[in-house]
Amino acid sequence: MSNFAPLEPHGPLQEVWDGVFWVRGSVRMGPGMRIPRNMIVVRDGTDLTLVNSVRLSEDGEAALEKLGTVEHIVRIGIHGMDDPYNLERFGATYWATEGLIDESGAAHQKLADVPISDGQLFSFRDTVKPEAALLIERDGGVLVTCDSVQNWMNQEGCSFLARGLTRAMGFMHPMNIGPPWRKLMTAKGGSLRGDFDRMLALPFEHAIGGHGDPAKGDAKAGLEATVSRVFD
Repeated sequence: MSNFAPLEPHGPLQEVWDGVFWVRGSVRMGPGMRIPRNMIVVRDGTDLTLVNSVRLSEDGEAALEKLGTVEHIVRIGIHGMDDPYNLERFGATYWATEGLIDESGAAHQKLADVPISDGQLFSFRDTVKPEAALLIERDGGVLVTCDSVQNWMNQEGCSFLARGLTRAMGFMHPMNIGPPWRKLMTAKGGSLRGDFDRMLALPFEHAIGGHGDPAKGDAKAGLEATVSRVFD
């Protein structure tokens, strides 16, 4: 497994909603630059699905396996550096948004149907690169995103340099639309307003993205405020 992305610092596995867990991982962006990134684990019976997967330590993997069997790994955006490791480690089925594959070129299932019994796929239509989100229909609805929606409530997991940069780049907002992501994903002269209006039509009360903290209870109101701030 020496060709895989290295193990990076991460926190414990925590249950946030019924059968929905998260791990705050991290990624080194450059010298002195480390930012947090999240893995979401959804338990469906005894099956586990990893979204925005993060490589875990031996203790972390043992804790994960106590929850059930990792059957699926789902890629909905750019986060995929640890998918090859987790695919080999757990022997799971790989599901990826059309146009996305992991860095090793592993065979994958097209993410048209969500491999979670109460899951629903949301696909962006107007982004210049593929991106998706998931709706888990439990506890009032949990929206799971990658970089499109990021709930930055603090800078836990950021290095000193990253703290200044993330603040300067406008990350520090609740239920924020990732500033670099929006710039990268918007066609010249285009707008992603329609995509976010469709997202806001989904029935969710909570959210968790690839960065930031879980948003508990007021996620839709927070995103509505962000959409107005960004697009109006």
